[in-house]
Amino acid sequence: MLNIVLFGPPGAGKGTQSAKLIEKYKLVHLSTGDVFRANIKGNTELGKLAKSYMDAGNLVPDEVTIRLLESEVDKNPDAKGFIFDGFPRTRAQAEALDTFLAGRDTTIHQMIALNVPEEELVKRLLERGKESDRPDDKDENIIRNRIKVYNEQTAILADYYSSQNKYVSVEGVGKVKAIFDRLSYVIDSLNAKS
Repeated sequence: MLNIVLFGPPGAGKGTQSAKLIEKYKLVHLSTGDVFRANIKGNTELGKLAKSYMDAGNLVPDEVTIRLLESEVDKNPDAKGFIFDGFPRTRAQAEALDTFLAGRDTTIHQMIALNVPEEELVKRLLERGKESDRPDDKDENIIRNRIKVYNEQTAILADYYSSQNKYVSVEGVGKVKAIFDRLSYVIDSLNAKS
């Protein structure tokens, strides 16, 4: 089993790259954003709660996010591995994920961070906002707050995985294929070691 955390700020390209990685490595994609949006669209209680946080550009509380992800992993008992996209976002989530995966005799093998400058992120998200119905991608102030929250609360996870020798940063600017090739190189190197 191969478990990857694809990491980076909003707009770094995690969703785009995850789709390509899933196809190549046959992994299950777990995106908290997608799961939250499905719950919001379905107008579930969890969706309403998540929406109140997301609309303000804040993180959904750990306990809600963790329960949701555990349920998604359990739905895929025969998976070759998982790409966690948008999770974990806090040290508490990372520790809970480690404990949860250890109970299933596996672990996170690598955190791969897409490194993209802030102004490029804002530009990408505003562009995405023109093409989608996502209100959090249409307002520059909300976008900048999301990036600020990421930098203050989430980017510190790099230290958590670095201390376990599981952190790699990849340049997230350029053509989609070039970025994908960089990510594939990291994963192929990881597979060669095991």
